[in-house]
Amino acid sequence: MKRVLVGLSGGVDSTVTAVLLQKQGYRVEGVYMVMHDIDKLNSTNIAKAKKVADYLGIKLHILNIQESFKSEVYDYFVESYKSGLTPNPCVVCNRRIKFGKMLEFADSLGIEYIATGHYVDVRDGYIYKGKDLSKDQSYFLARIDPKVIPRVIFPLGRWIKSDVKEYAKGIEVLKEIATQNESSEICFVENSYVDILSRHINTNRPGVVKDLEGNAVGEHKGFMHYTIGKRRGFFVRGAQEPHFVVDIDAKNNTLIVGKREDLAKKEIIITNINLFQKSSDFNCEVKVRYRTEGIEANVKIDKDIGLISLKEPAFGVAKGQFAVFYDGDRLLGGAEIIDVL
Repeated sequence: MKRVLVGLSGGVDSTVTAVLLQKQGYRVEGVYMVMHDIDKLNSTNIAKAKKVADYLGIKLHILNIQESFKSEVYDYFVESYKSGLTPNPCVVCNRRIKFGKMLEFADSLGIEYIATGHYVDVRDGYIYKGKDLSKDQSYFLARIDPKVIPRVIFPLGRWIKSDVKEYAKGIEVLKEIATQNESSEICFVENSYVDILSRHINTNRPGVVKDLEGNAVGEHKGFMHYTIGKRRGFFVRGAQEPHFVVDIDAKNNTLIVGKREDLAKKEIIITNINLFQKSSDFNCEVKVRYRTEGIEANVKIDKDIGLISLKEPAFGVAKGQFAVFYDGDRLLGGAEIIDVL
């Protein structure tokens, strides 16, 4: 009997994942990974995961990886914002933690497969978008190690979220622990990302707003409150139309603003490139943020630097975010955005 280690949070998606794998004949074990230091949330989720494990008659492991999570994800998140970048901690976490440390732990137990409740599919050695495109999470998996793919199972990849919820009604234990709240996109951010940053640095440092010619035109309350494309929360003297943040000068605590058309970019420089195919010059669709539509593009890569040439302009491209490549529904890889032209 094949063994699989399921990332178990006590929520609907991970519970349904474990139930489905058990019904498919896998010998299932669960793992709850303690990543952040929000003790109340951890204790609540561990209690739920234990109830699920007891209901299914499976072993539950508690894996404390707070130290790794802090150094690999949390510190990256804070330092990125300090540098005026817009990070995506979930993309980093999936590579280093969820499909890194979790796989290492599975190896230590002699377990061949790992599984999660992500809404993505695996076919023919590739990751594909989930059937439910409104819940598709393939973007966040663009930088996982390609060697992981043969060992990971995503049972919800061909499910619609509403069907999962309906199926979950028949799982008795979920009636005891069910909550209406979806898990937050960034697990350690309870309210605002600025609240996290405020623990480490003074985020409320008023600064100058400049236009694209370098003229001082207004004021802002501190650069960490803003990301590329934001149009509110700063003052521009005499403005007759909306202005948007087009760049952030962290060193000088300065925002550079412009009109909407100034956000349009057609060339993007990338690094930290991760590909699930071998070509270094290819056409694809590119998503420059999770909640954006794909744009047709050409990607050229030379060692660990690449150039994305978009067929149509993208708006609000932010340094520090990830560009993710697709061939239709097939995930080709992704890379970190380091500059826009």
